[in-house]
Amino acid sequence: MVRDIESVLAGRQVEAVRASGLLRLVLSGGVVLTVANDFRVRTAAEVEHFYPGLSAPASGLLAALVGSRVTGAAVTRAGGLELGFEPGVTLSVPPDTAVAGDAAWRVSGPDGPLFTAEPGGYLTV
Repeated sequence: MVRDIESVLAGRQVEAVRASGLLRLVLSGGVVLTVANDFRVRTAAEVEHFYPGLSAPASGLLAALVGSRVTGAAVTRAGGLELGFEPGVTLSVPPDTAVAGDAAWRVSGPDGPLFTAEPGGYLTV
């Protein structure tokens, strides 16, 4: 049985944020979100844009995710990813048809890939 992304991610705690080249959110239970695409992190009051290709260190809203829990997760019809975190932070990864050599985003567990956004907005499970 294939589980939906929210059932896999909701309730997991962010244990680490690594942002050198690609973004890696290390979640409890050995689950890792890897983002190769540009993305944004937002609250009701602010928005921060991130560009993993620039290899900037995690800072601001992104760094503040450590210790928070995932409150919701959804894949858009086009293959983008929306993650909600406590308290009221959202991470949005748009789909990307131009990501060369890597998926726009991927969720992996201890046994390998769970969800992968492929170029063109396709999702493999």
